[in-house]
Amino acid sequence: MFTLRRLCALLYLSTLSICVCAGPDSQYQVQQIKDNVYRFTSGKYHSAFMITKSGAFVTDPIDSQSALYLKRYIKENFDVPVTFMAYSHNHIDHTAGGENLTTENTTVIAHKEAARNIINTQLPTAYPNLTFTDELVVELADSRVKLKYYGRNNGYGSVSMRFEPANVLLAVDWITLNRLPYKNLKGYDIEGMITSTKAVLQEPEFDIFIGGHADTGNRKDVENYLAYLQALYTGVNTQMRKGNNLQSIQKSLQLSQFNHLKMFDEWRELNIEGVYNTLIDMSYYDMRPDIPPTQSKTESN
Repeated sequence: MFTLRRLCALLYLSTLSICVCAGPDSQYQVQQIKDNVYRFTSGKYHSAFMITKSGAFVTDPIDSQSALYLKRYIKENFDVPVTFMAYSHNHIDHTAGGENLTTENTTVIAHKEAARNIINTQLPTAYPNLTFTDELVVELADSRVKLKYYGRNNGYGSVSMRFEPANVLLAVDWITLNRLPYKNLKGYDIEGMITSTKAVLQEPEFDIFIGGHADTGNRKDVENYLAYLQALYTGVNTQMRKGNNLQSIQKSLQLSQFNHLKMFDEWRELNIEGVYNTLIDMSYYDMRPDIPPTQSKTESN
């Protein structure tokens, strides 16, 4: 149903380009998304932060230099402390450098699975001191952030964050709007990506979506992304169960209805390879007796 709220969100999205504040280093940009919620860009990476009179709630530091820049930007432009910092998941290309964004008074948040991996691997960042299992709500002045875990989708402990009352949703890596997921899906769980994206769409409607890469958007953009994931997974799964090998699947599974997506020509075959290898590695398709033996069989460890 096309609601007035959705119309307002679409109109707002069309004006976002006038809200960009570029720093002295063109690698960095801060963009007001809605009300007190902002997107921080470092190269091809995005994170988000929320400003209140009691302090800032920031997400992924991205890397050490990006973290230093963002901390300085918040101090110079809003003059509030970084009260909370939350990791979207465990991967180093989003979580490194957290010690440069926080202070001894900052509460560092992560899902328990992300926290476990960050600590076990001694990742160079600020370690979480507040963890959760399924859901966490953080109150900050007259705003709040709702963090939610939907299960495995990308890395460990990947969560969504909904900023309220702005009603802006952040999810990193496992939803990328108007672009294919990254290359051969290293670190991804394709079935979990589909399940998690469906779960996001079953939540109350959000006004604007922010991803860790690619574009901002709305619910329709997320629905289109889900359609691509489902077509990709179903296509590879169906052909593998017929005994087709990777090269033949890459040739025949064109997915041309999605050729408008960014990186389609560059990453379509790599996406197919990622799903193919996942089904071999995690579901042992190369050992199933019901699949024709046109693929090489391997022994299980």
